[in-house]
Amino acid sequence: MLKTIQKKKQLPKDFKYLLWSYDFSKINTDKDKERIIINTINYGQWKHWQWLANHYGKQQLKKIIQEIPSSEFRNERALNLISLILGIKKMHYENRNDKIRAKGNFSRA
Repeated sequence: MLKTIQKKKQLPKDFKYLLWSYDFSKINTDKDKERIIINTINYGQWKHWQWLANHYGKQQLKKIIQEIPSSEFRNERALNLISLILGIKKMHYENRNDKIRAKGNFSRA
C-alpha cells in the first residue's frame, strides 16, 4: 500500500512581513488562505496581489473575499480596489467580535 505524502504548500518568502504575527514556517496556502488573503489585501503590494490571483485563481479569490466579513479588512481603499478588479459588487458584513465568538476563540470572564 502506497502512502501519499502531501507536501505543505508554502508562501513565497516576501510574504513573511505580511504575516508577522504568525509562525511563517507553519502557514499553509490551502488551510490558511483566508488569513493570507486578508493580510495581503490589508498590507501587501501589487506583486503580492498578483501572486494571490495566480495561486488561487481570480474566480476562487473573488469567492473567498466575498465570504470574508468586510470588517476584517483594515484598508478600505485596498478593499475597494480589489473589489473593482475582481468585479465584487457586494461584500459580506459581519461584526469582527461576532465572528470571533462564533469560532469559539473568545471567552468572557
